[in-house]
Amino acid sequence: MIKHLSVTEAQQQQHAGTPYVDVRSVPEFQQAHPSGAYNIPLLHLDPRTGQMRPNDEFVAVVRATFAPDTPLLLGCQAGVRSLQACELLAAAGYTNVTNVRGGFGGSRQGDVGWMQAGLPVETAPAEGRDYAALQKKATGSTRA
Repeated sequence: MIKHLSVTEAQQQQHAGTPYVDVRSVPEFQQAHPSGAYNIPLLHLDPRTGQMRPNDEFVAVVRATFAPDTPLLLGCQAGVRSLQACELLAAAGYTNVTNVRGGFGGSRQGDVGWMQAGLPVETAPAEGRDYAALQKKATGSTRA
């Protein structure tokens, strides 16, 4: 079952030790993200077409980073991609996934985003939490 939390509730859970996984694209994450977040994009921006395409390694990189029983907070820009990510992970056997309503920038439904709530933000990831490092750990290579 997928749970849902507001950004302030998610920040409290993160502060208590629950990992926050930002499923936005690498460029979005690099602009700014919740402090301490891991970046495992659900989608990649295809430089040839300018369109988003699925990250075929999403579940594999999550699996190489977190055990299936690890509680995980999943956030994106507004809450849509993170809900999709929760559904994918639940189908892959993850038993404690939580969608962060409102994501980083707030939702059209009025959910307050991480930035709007004034929660801690950073522009450089903590060591080993950027997608290139996590992907390398999972696959031994760096492809996007």
